[in-house]
Amino acid sequence: MMTLKEKLLEKILAHRTRTSALLKNHRDVVIDQVTIGQCIGGVRDVKCLVTDISSLDPYEGIRFRGKTIRETFDALPNVPGCEYPYVEGFWYFLLTGEIPSMEETLAVVEDFSLRSQVPRYVFDVLRAMPRDTHPMTMFSTAILSMQRESVFARKYSEGMKKRDYWDPMYEDSCNLLARLPAIAAYIYRMKYRSDTFIPGGKYLDIGGNFAHMMGIPRPYDDAARMTFILHSDHESGNVASHATHLVASALSDAYYSLSAGINGLAGPLHGLANQEVLRWIQGVLHHLGGEVPTEADLSRFLWDTLNSGQVIPGYGHAVLRKTDPRYTALKEFCEKFLPDYELFKVVNMIYKVAPPILMEHGKAKDPWPNLDAQSGVIHWYYGITDYDFYTVLFGVGRAIGVLANIIWDRALGYPIERPKSVTTDMLEKWAAKGD
Repeated sequence: MMTLKEKLLEKILAHRTRTSALLKNHRDVVIDQVTIGQCIGGVRDVKCLVTDISSLDPYEGIRFRGKTIRETFDALPNVPGCEYPYVEGFWYFLLTGEIPSMEETLAVVEDFSLRSQVPRYVFDVLRAMPRDTHPMTMFSTAILSMQRESVFARKYSEGMKKRDYWDPMYEDSCNLLARLPAIAAYIYRMKYRSDTFIPGGKYLDIGGNFAHMMGIPRPYDDAARMTFILHSDHESGNVASHATHLVASALSDAYYSLSAGINGLAGPLHGLANQEVLRWIQGVLHHLGGEVPTEADLSRFLWDTLNSGQVIPGYGHAVLRKTDPRYTALKEFCEKFLPDYELFKVVNMIYKVAPPILMEHGKAKDPWPNLDAQSGVIHWYYGITDYDFYTVLFGVGRAIGVLANIIWDRALGYPIERPKSVTTDMLEKWAAKGD
């Protein structure tokens, strides 16, 4: 059996010829044009990043290596006795595009288990921070503190061939992924559970070990597996993914790069959305008397919300024009494990009532729910009632996708990212000519 790293090298060597041919023979082929609105408006929809890890279609939703969420869950090996697959098998799949066997998956589980010991100084750094420090600050700092461990930084300083840069990047990324669940759980137990740390279990998979270290019984281990996979990647243009790619393009190692991505994820317009949606849903429940409302009462409340100039949080997406398949996956989990939970009932009723209202209201391009409309409810149900920690959970999952991407960036020799800027005077002159 080939190891994951050997399989990845086989894939890299084959892919390099494709990238080289595109640059050599088709460098000047035009694939898009940029408007003034895109230039000022956050480079929205400009096709200028390359990733084979995931793709996002407005009507199909996310595909991981060409597979839908349902196809991905169905194809990957499940943890015995559980409903969801190994995160380690998903990592293998993102890196290679191939579904691993159970043997290949368990080899990654064992490899990650051997890498999972978090250096003591990381916990010392965390404990030296004020306890009211935001958990995302702690999470980013813990990642950055391990930069001294970087295999890439050491190998690069010693001198190595560019074509081999991916190898130490792979080592750093695997070390990071193996340790992130323990770091996240330590932050949670230290800040929110009276500083009672739970050591990791031997040879548990990422989802099972994370639930164990959080002190939450089954089936939260399946909730962890599912949410880590669902949050892993969403093309390369979201802030966390792009920030990680951008910093890595300067040949910064995985620790510097992932820390940058986590910092981007911490923004209110990105990773904080799930906690804001949950807070709003709880506010709806409180406003309507503390009980699951009737559809008529909820409808009136949503109309009042929109007519007051506010939005319905969790509805709408920059790219999607249908219900986010990640929302659907979370909904299926809730229907199986917490169908009678009142917050879930409210979420379900909003899903039934809100889209027709948004369409009638007419201002929303996309009246359908996204991932954030559902995700916080599951964590709250299992006792994680500390909003600020939700983005750390998002960050553990997102690390899977962004690290897979920067390994491939190194493997294919992508250059430093350096877009060209223009002045407002230039834009005004182009606008005058265009008019």
